[in-house]
Amino acid sequence: MPKQKTHKGLKWRFRVTRNGKVLRRKPGKRHLLSSKSGNRRRRLRRPDEVYKPYAETIKNLLRPGV
Repeated sequence: MPKQKTHKGLKWRFRVTRNGKVLRRKPGKRHLLSSKSGNRRRRLRRPDEVYKPYAETIKNLLRPGV
């Protein structure tokens, strides 16, 4: 049976920390930024933690065979 490959789409969208948390970027920081307040843009800058049940699935796709 061939080895399972890393899901390349998820590789760019998610990051796993040393403690095992999965982080994602918040939506809404691509365009139309002039209408958003500076406070809101600052909040969008920080990464957000993925909901735990989804995090396990993402980790399995990012680290196959481990």
